[in-house]
Amino acid sequence: MDAALSILAAKALDLVPDGARVGLGSGRAAEAFVRALAERARQGLRVRGVPTSEATARLAQALGIGLDTLDAPEPLDLTVDGADEVERGTLNLIKGRGGACVRERVVAAASLKQVILVTPEKLVDRLGERGQLPVEVLPFAAPFCARRLAAMSGLRPELRKTTQEKPFVTDNGNWVLDCGVGPLDDAAALDRALRALPGVVGTGLFLGTASLVLVGRDGRVEELRPAGA
Repeated sequence: MDAALSILAAKALDLVPDGARVGLGSGRAAEAFVRALAERARQGLRVRGVPTSEATARLAQALGIGLDTLDAPEPLDLTVDGADEVERGTLNLIKGRGGACVRERVVAAASLKQVILVTPEKLVDRLGERGQLPVEVLPFAAPFCARRLAAMSGLRPELRKTTQEKPFVTDNGNWVLDCGVGPLDDAAALDRALRALPGVVGTGLFLGTASLVLVGRDGRVEELRPAGA
């Protein structure tokens, strides 16, 4: 496991109270946290996890973490996840390169706080600088959505495919259009436009969801909070 991710996971563990219900994110940073959480659970920490993907669910179960659902009305204590981009200052995010953005959004919304674990290359001055924005769409609507997205200024949609050149299928049974982008002038306006398009299930734009971003840097962890928090 990457040393920086191990340090981040250990720091995030400090935020997990005994008896917590925790949203378990997807991707490499989240995997590091799940492994660290399982070790702490073996030492006696009482915790149940709500996974954001089938892959995370399988990992958590294999490591002995009890799984929970969103059936109970009480919010989750926190969600720990990664991100593909974090905008400095606002802590707005782009997520979804792992194909789990819709469930990640639901679990984050069901939590009291969302904690994001990243390494420094994920930090950007403006969202879009790393060049890709995932949009999850219904397979039936994919051709229509691709045409409409291509007509939007600055978007270059491509259907995500597997190594077998078949459409990548999310845990929800949907497809993903990876949109080539540059730095976004108005991420909120773009998010509204994308969500208004029939057939779009979710976008990788997570605006205003992060309560805390932990950045692993040179063997230490830097804590970032939204401006004004």
